[in-house]
Amino acid sequence: MDNLELLAILDQLERDKGIDKEVLIQAVEAAVASAARKVWTVENEEEVRVILDRKTGRLTAYADNQEIRSSEFGRIAAQTAKQVVIQKIREAEKDVVFNEYKSREGQIVSGSVYRFERGNLIIDLGKTEGFIPRSEQSPKEEFKQGDRIKVLVKEVARETRGPQIILSRAEPLLVKRLFELEVPEIYEGIVEIKSISRTVGDRSKIAVSSKDEKVDCVGACVGLRGARVKNIVSELQGEKIDIVRYSDDIKEYIQAALSPAEISQIQLNYEEKKANLIVADDQLSLAIGKKGQNVRLASELVGWELNIFTAEKWALHQQEVEGGEASAETENKSSDSEQGAVSNQTDEVSAPGNGSDLTSLSGVGEKIVAALAEAGFTTLEQLASASVDDLTVIKGLGKMKAESIISQAKALVDGKL
Repeated sequence: MDNLELLAILDQLERDKGIDKEVLIQAVEAAVASAARKVWTVENEEEVRVILDRKTGRLTAYADNQEIRSSEFGRIAAQTAKQVVIQKIREAEKDVVFNEYKSREGQIVSGSVYRFERGNLIIDLGKTEGFIPRSEQSPKEEFKQGDRIKVLVKEVARETRGPQIILSRAEPLLVKRLFELEVPEIYEGIVEIKSISRTVGDRSKIAVSSKDEKVDCVGACVGLRGARVKNIVSELQGEKIDIVRYSDDIKEYIQAALSPAEISQIQLNYEEKKANLIVADDQLSLAIGKKGQNVRLASELVGWELNIFTAEKWALHQQEVEGGEASAETENKSSDSEQGAVSNQTDEVSAPGNGSDLTSLSGVGEKIVAALAEAGFTTLEQLASASVDDLTVIKGLGKMKAESIISQAKALVDGKL
């Protein structure tokens, strides 16, 4: 490698690999100086410097500012400069790969199955390789060498041997990205993916909404004759996909998420984000799903805890709750009696924002007022027009209590009390 050739190579490295030429020159100078010190007899405290002429490419060595001439220097300089250039090329290529895939974290890339290594799936990405750890694989997918595959770039780490690209086929985000690729309305932002829940290899639920009332979000995702969703199911090797219409009305959202099961009644606890769902006997297995999969995925999708009951089980549950409350009430009265005072504060306190009219009902305290309000009953008129079944689904209200509340509400509305 002569002087002009060295400069030409450094220029080309700057253009092709994006490495600053001055950084390359300084690396060559430092490496040649270190190599030269090993073959020259100089005092330990003497500084050996090498300067590369930016115009001619000539390398000159100095020891304490005095030029050192040696027949060995030309050979040392050429060999060392060549090694530095090769090393910098390799580093630059690693940096290019690292930066490219680091910027694609959370995105889908395509590759082919290259080999299997201790449970990991090695994927040829073209410029480099990535791997799918066993924990990021679907247990129901099978691949053979040479298969084309779409994968999610989960994480890119910089290591000495080169960038380590961790890929995934198990992330819920993979399903979202596949829909973005397959459904133009999602890519364009007209249809929005609100939430995704997934049991890898079995079933995914995806909630979507439309920003344009003329565009059916579910229909857009399904495609003509189901073509779009079929392509995604095929890519995931048969994993089922439920497309759910998102709603700001949590009751509608829960009903859609639990599809295909039909819900008879829903009781909501907004504070704890819990919902008790009453279903017909023939809907119970559908609602719960195989090994609880349907209700679990629906719960993850809407972000609420969902508890499912049949009408019979719900009645038993209510009796247990009422029994517990009755026992607690008896204990409280006994305690109050011992202290010589009976407090009726519970029946006099109303829930914030619910009005004081409901507390005029005998036996209706703060907890019941709050429960009624949560179920949508905030006025006497609403209670007067309610049915016993409407109230018995509310925690803490049995049939007799519900009948009493409705009767009192009707009397107050009619002006009889």
